[in-house]
Amino acid sequence: MLILPAIDLRGGQCVRLRQGDFTQETVFGSDPVAIARRWVDQGAAYLHIVDLDGAREGRPINGDCVRRMVAAAGVPCQLGGGIRNNDDIAQALDVGVDRVVVGTRAESDPAWLERATRHFPGKILLGVDARDGRVAVNGWTEQSPRSPLELARRCDSWPLAAVVYTDISRDGMLEGPNLEAFEELVSAVKLPIIASGGVTSAEDVHRLKAVGVAGCIIGRALYEGRLHLSEIIAKGP
Repeated sequence: MLILPAIDLRGGQCVRLRQGDFTQETVFGSDPVAIARRWVDQGAAYLHIVDLDGAREGRPINGDCVRRMVAAAGVPCQLGGGIRNNDDIAQALDVGVDRVVVGTRAESDPAWLERATRHFPGKILLGVDARDGRVAVNGWTEQSPRSPLELARRCDSWPLAAVVYTDISRDGMLEGPNLEAFEELVSAVKLPIIASGGVTSAEDVHRLKAVGVAGCIIGRALYEGRLHLSEIIAKGP
């Protein structure tokens, strides 16, 4: 299972939010490039970058920082946050990002997403962010009437790279992942599932692997030293 350290960008700094709440922010570093190098030095083969400013504004904001991070990391990186059209996707790929996460417009305009996946096959991940059983959009500030399962099933036959599923209630809370939700999603769609939200222990990682997820994004637990990336990778989750 692929382990992806998360680097969330806001105002040029590496931060973590609790449940996507911008008022509950913890700054973990002022040099995201150095943080990217740190995770790679500890064995990361892939990085997950989120432009939080972009997610809030509805357009990519931290492009220059992302470019420097990707160049310094030397490993593939995926980017989410504010990516809403083909130009945004092309620009992200041009700065060296390997693939992009699309969430809000995937929910509001699935016809566009289908066309985009065929224009950029294997380069788009469907971002499914869930709160109270519904898809959350626009930087997690609004909710759709659609369920995560409905959205994932609708897109399952398209040439997406994977589905990134985040349980917002668990994100940044260090309370463990929503295993039932991941198990349900894995059994319902053919696309690979990447889990995000709540991973706190090595046992959480192994349980996610047991339910069949293809990857696991880890954030706060790494930054607070509750999990050590090199140890997880060495043990082979």
